[in-house]
Amino acid sequence: MIVVVDYHKGNLKSVERGLITVGADAHITDDVDEIKRADAIVLPGVGAFADAANSMRELGQDEVIVERIQEGVPFLGICLGLHLLFTGGTEHAEGKPTPGLGLIPGVVDALPKTDMAGKPFKIPHVGWNTVDFLSKRPNPLFKGIKDREFFYFTHSYAAPHACEAIATTTHSITFPSAVQVGKSAYAVQFHPEKSSDAGLKLLSNFVELAKQ
Repeated sequence: MIVVVDYHKGNLKSVERGLITVGADAHITDDVDEIKRADAIVLPGVGAFADAANSMRELGQDEVIVERIQEGVPFLGICLGLHLLFTGGTEHAEGKPTPGLGLIPGVVDALPKTDMAGKPFKIPHVGWNTVDFLSKRPNPLFKGIKDREFFYFTHSYAAPHACEAIATTTHSITFPSAVQVGKSAYAVQFHPEKSSDAGLKLLSNFVELAKQ
């Protein structure tokens, strides 16, 4: 059973449908006990960092998700679900950054509207962009997916550089577009459920990792 974590922010049905399409037994829940029992966890993301982080804390989901990741339970974060793995985020924060799950050091911040040469970029970053692998040996999450494949992005904030990054993408700056924590926790900046065949292949890879 794969649970899609509902922290009462955004539409999660497309992620659930994507997982079911590739053969997963998946459903949406906000119940902490179900998250504790799940065989794998997906944390999707639509909305602002502060709103999501605060909602997860109020629902008691944050500590449980950290515990399960540390236990080695397969995990996939999507978009905001990647951001929440970091120490904190500035989006909708009041003063200092809002604390995240703290599994990766660093603060998630807004994408700049120009690059270092002053070239303007449209923010939010919406549309198809390439994902560049950081290793010549493909990560299991990207099995059967070629380097510099196109995935669909929609975001205004990006994670900082981190040693946990396994792929990057460039839009005004180069940022982690996929990370890995431990052996079985992954997160991606793009939306696999909106990324056609390549996205379904990535979801299928995650389901296979969860079965293993």
